[in-house]
Amino acid sequence: MVDKPSGWTSHDVVARCRRLLGTRKVGHSGTLDPMATGVLVLGVGRATRLLNFLGGLPKTYEAEIRLGVETDSLDADGTVTATHDMAAPTEAQVAAAAADLTGDLMQVPPMVSAIKIDGQRLHERARRGEVVDRPPRPVTVRRFDVSATDDPMVWRATVECSAGTYVRVLAADLGAALGGGAHLGALRRTAVGPFALDDAVALDDVAPEALLPPSAIDRVMASVEVDAATAVDVGHGKVLGRDRMGLPDEAGGPWAVLDGAGALLAVYEPHRGATVKPAFVLS
Repeated sequence: MVDKPSGWTSHDVVARCRRLLGTRKVGHSGTLDPMATGVLVLGVGRATRLLNFLGGLPKTYEAEIRLGVETDSLDADGTVTATHDMAAPTEAQVAAAAADLTGDLMQVPPMVSAIKIDGQRLHERARRGEVVDRPPRPVTVRRFDVSATDDPMVWRATVECSAGTYVRVLAADLGAALGGGAHLGALRRTAVGPFALDDAVALDDVAPEALLPPSAIDRVMASVEVDAATAVDVGHGKVLGRDRMGLPDEAGGPWAVLDGAGALLAVYEPHRGATVKPAFVLS
């Protein structure tokens, strides 16, 4: 995992890591905007396929929200589109507005997002000056805590949210709820599910020895340890009985399958009847 620096696109980080690690097989589990910093989860080599199991993980962010100014990108990298002569809100007012933006919401994706509509990414259409209707999408904001700074028009926020939530939209909606507008001044992703900044390294420090082992996937799914004979069959990608894997009949999966030394062999998922099948085999 990389602690992405500001000014780099996620694609830039992947390209840099390919050079540092000497492999073309590098991918990431979720884009961070160029302005944003923080946790960018990467997959390297055959482990890139493990990224498929990480896409839906919740995210945690630290943000800076600037009231009174709107931009076309909803963040500090954009062009100012409106200013508002807003009175400085009280902490109670900001907290109440943030509370109204907590829970299950329908959120309209910003024009600068990578979502495709009619086969074209929104940010590509935005660069051409287009604005298109975007259907709202369900998101969940589990936490939206705000705190004051020395500037009464700048607020810090901690956001815990579902995958697919746009913090920049939360910032804009907060400004609107307070009687004006706002944009995102800064954004730092501090966690992707159980993967946090403590696991991340600076981009220049990326090296094979800095990578988490593939077995770290057991942070997001149940794991099962198998004996040596079963490990051989797992390595061959065989469909196996739940009893042989030591899995109860009602277990739902997927499961990280580990050998006796704790190394990842595969990820298995439910199959027909009392059997399970490989979704991914590392060898």
